[in-house]
Amino acid sequence: MANTTVFEDLDLIDYKKAWDYQEERFDEIVETKLYNREHSGGEKKIVNRLLFCEHPHVYTLGKSGKENNLLINDNFLKHIHATFYKINRGGDITYHGPGQIVGYPIFDLEMLDLKVKSYIYKLEEAIIKTVADYGIPATRLEGATGVWLDVDKPGKARKICAIGVKASRYVSMHGFALNVNTDLNYFNHINPCGFVDKGVTSMQKELGEVQDFNAVKSNLLQKIKEVFELDMPA
Repeated sequence: MANTTVFEDLDLIDYKKAWDYQEERFDEIVETKLYNREHSGGEKKIVNRLLFCEHPHVYTLGKSGKENNLLINDNFLKHIHATFYKINRGGDITYHGPGQIVGYPIFDLEMLDLKVKSYIYKLEEAIIKTVADYGIPATRLEGATGVWLDVDKPGKARKICAIGVKASRYVSMHGFALNVNTDLNYFNHINPCGFVDKGVTSMQKELGEVQDFNAVKSNLLQKIKEVFELDMPA
């Protein structure tokens, strides 16, 4: 069956609202896969989804994360106009906010002939290729997910894109967060992804000026299409 992927830009959206929407799309694909296994010859078409969005200030803690990596209390959360959610992805704590491209690929990994590890590798590859177009040399850090800078320089390693996914029945959800024009001060209130000895950066910080957010978004979408070889109708 042909692989079709629908792209949706949700713009600025409340975290819980986007999470609920993800769950609905995720359930649709899982239910279709189960139907197809029971009805050979009468299969329904599976439609993968790629969602882009921004969130208001929010901290999310993965199922294996530690709450003490959030360094502030409820009152201070309100003071900085942020919310906090425990969620069902892998990984520890991270921050989402304006100026950050958050991507939620809801993909049937079996259809793409991918295991979870190779899926994450391809996500990282699309990010690495995107920031390379802006003259930012990024790479991977052994033992950690995401996209990093200066991993070979002691005390200089910093993350430009966090990745945390969930996969069940080989269907993915949650995804990545690329810091474009992100207010990095919000990361001071957590141990990002559980690390206490590594920094966080953004394209704006690395390049010394605010970036054209929509242009970066368009570039990133194209890189994901290329790396995953997606059939994505215009």
